[in-house]
Amino acid sequence: MITLDNISLSYGNKLLYKEISCLIGDRDRISLVGPNGAGKTTFFRLLLGQEDSDSGMVEIAKHVNVGYLQQEHIVSHGKTLFKEVESSFDLVLSLRSKIEQEEIHLDEMDTNSSEYAEAIDNIGAWEQKLEALDSHKLSSQIEKILFGLGFSEEDLQKDTGEFSGGWQMRIALAKLLLKKPSLLLLDEPTNHLDIHSQRWLESQLKRYEGAIIIISHDQAFIDELCTRTYALHLGNLEIYEGNYSYYKKESLIRRDLELKKYINQQKQIQKTEEFIERFRSKATKAKQVQSRIKALEKVDRIEITQEAKKVSFKFPKAPRSGEILFNLEGLKKSYGEKEVFRGFDLRIERGDRIAIVGPNGCGKSTLSKILAKEEPLSGGSVEIGHKVEVAFFAQHQANVLDPDLDLIETLQEGGLSQNGLHVRSILGSFLFRGDDVFKKVKVLSGGEKSRLAMAKILCRTSNVLILDEPTNHIDMDTKSILQEALKEYGGSYLIVSHDRHFLDPIINKVIEVSQNEVRIFPGNISGYLEEIKEEEIQEEIQLSKSSPVASKAHSKGNLKEKRRIRSELQKKLSPVRKKIKSLELKIARIEARSSELENMMADPDFFKGGSAETTKAVQEHQKILVEIPRSYEDWERLEEQIKQMEIKLEASR
Repeated sequence: MITLDNISLSYGNKLLYKEISCLIGDRDRISLVGPNGAGKTTFFRLLLGQEDSDSGMVEIAKHVNVGYLQQEHIVSHGKTLFKEVESSFDLVLSLRSKIEQEEIHLDEMDTNSSEYAEAIDNIGAWEQKLEALDSHKLSSQIEKILFGLGFSEEDLQKDTGEFSGGWQMRIALAKLLLKKPSLLLLDEPTNHLDIHSQRWLESQLKRYEGAIIIISHDQAFIDELCTRTYALHLGNLEIYEGNYSYYKKESLIRRDLELKKYINQQKQIQKTEEFIERFRSKATKAKQVQSRIKALEKVDRIEITQEAKKVSFKFPKAPRSGEILFNLEGLKKSYGEKEVFRGFDLRIERGDRIAIVGPNGCGKSTLSKILAKEEPLSGGSVEIGHKVEVAFFAQHQANVLDPDLDLIETLQEGGLSQNGLHVRSILGSFLFRGDDVFKKVKVLSGGEKSRLAMAKILCRTSNVLILDEPTNHIDMDTKSILQEALKEYGGSYLIVSHDRHFLDPIINKVIEVSQNEVRIFPGNISGYLEEIKEEEIQEEIQLSKSSPVASKAHSKGNLKEKRRIRSELQKKLSPVRKKIKSLELKIARIEARSSELENMMADPDFFKGGSAETTKAVQEHQKILVEIPRSYEDWERLEEQIKQMEIKLEASR
């Protein structure tokens, strides 16, 4: 489908690719990995035709179209959510518009004219195309995708400009999934998805008919989905026939083999050099010396890249706290008229290591802020336990760093009194290496500021950590460092995150926050997801027993939304009724024209002379004879749809 052949690319003195080659098949599931700056986004730009290589070729088959979900700068506005996503079906919308315009023009045409006959023919052909494209399923497809990505029924008619950056990304993702390009390029697609939307997206991408390449720091996601790994490193592209976990193991094996080859080659080179040096001055050996010099010059020397030094850090020793960390009673929280928590009780104890999960917008971050005393209550009480010392990380904390301090000064300001070497080690854990540590905060990017803010918070002495999305701006190696540090941490913590691979080994409880409800599950994220899956199965069984209509609605992904069935059915009835009315008008028009033509042909003089008008009229009549039964079949199909919807509507009363 797509071939990259000996691609080389440099930016100034920096070599990005050195003669890399690969083949992308039509059903590939590829994870594109590599350190920051290795060229992952540039790889996407090559496939999109937005970047030219210095040498080599990118060959893309003619039938291939590429869709790209970028990580940032996604903005849409001016249309409702439904209309914005509907625009993905540009061909369907274009055909519908043509039919509407042609039907308007029909009223202005002479029914005996060739122009009228041609218009009838065009409408029939366009309607056949719409039928082939399953256009009648368009609304249900859009709703299925949007509800799967976490949007609600009420969101459908909102202007897209009302949605924040994370939701804008979901809108762009929905449009891509509906367009179904031959190749999907996804850059961090799970960054703004909650854990349930992630599961839904996984299931969609597993069934996707095209190829997919993903850049992601979410190991659980790419492990579940990808069957090949393309690893970019120091200008090279290595291909692994397995997921990310396979790549991590196999890359170590390859490195060991490469190291052995390197050592053997170095031994051979050393022997050759010793021979040359020993016999260089002997005339009797001159021919052999020259031969070996030439052979040495032709050796393709193996280069071994230095592994990055293993970096780690430890939290300051956690002072012992009381048994109860937080005791919440009747907790209420509202923002104006929007009620987040209606009133719930919760107790968090020493030793708890908790993941806070739930749909976006349900109050996860709000709960973490309330516990950290960053957000006032609207009702109820929060009692903080004896000698509890909280360190809180939230995304906004990157914005309150002193812009005039450098990175070392920032950590020291946060209370880190260890020597400079230890400070640099901690900064190295968060991807600040070499001279980076002397940069001023004001020159850092948003992601860099976020990482620095986290490093500063984690260096404080505490016995309770509250971390809101701590893994959003760090790579897999840094996540692993943080994960190991949390395992060794002597206190308790609550983490708002959807990163299953990061959370599973370090937590012992899950708090699920949903609309006005908080539930506690013992165990890790995998156990929680299994329990939720079992709940969904049992709920579906109960729904199928009580109402087949409700069961069908339930099976379409409405467990969380619990949309009212009547509202959904009434909404779908309206366009079908409109189609029936339009079709009845069309049938009336073509039947009237058929009668006119039959009256003309009944005249004995009609066929005399064999004029062009006579031939044209006969051809038009033949087309109408085909069009009338086909139109009646469409009418009967739509009438049956109406009948079935009305039955369901009555059953839902």
